[in-house]
Amino acid sequence: MPPTRELHVPQFDDAAISAAPVEEVWKLLYDPARFPEWWRGIGTVEPRAHEGRGDFTMFTDGYPDFPMPQELRSDLSGRSVTVSCLVSDLVFAYRLTPLTEGDGTEIAVHVELPEEEAHRLETQRGVVRDSLEALAALAAA
Repeated sequence: MPPTRELHVPQFDDAAISAAPVEEVWKLLYDPARFPEWWRGIGTVEPRAHEGRGDFTMFTDGYPDFPMPQELRSDLSGRSVTVSCLVSDLVFAYRLTPLTEGDGTEIAVHVELPEEEAHRLETQRGVVRDSLEALAALAAA
């Protein structure tokens, strides 16, 4: 019997702190129409599925003719939002945690890429870092 090949899922975690309360961060995080305001590299969002796939469609900067259908799962009580790309199979799982001191919020994200997208890991780290900082600042503004 041939040995089974263990799949390696490239992944990473990152987090940022916002001075805003959870509710203000939530307003930006659960609404795809607001993603271009803080998610680096996202040019536009259409609030409908593309060819029957996904919950909404994102278009990245520089590629207005390349629709990327996305699935969105949100759970207000669990303070979590998961965005799954149906084209590249990247998954962004966000969780909001109120800080014990003050009104601030920790914005944490866990990102998974399929093995065939592993070459994008470092680029995604940078995009996520920039996006978290932009989300934290925008929510606090």
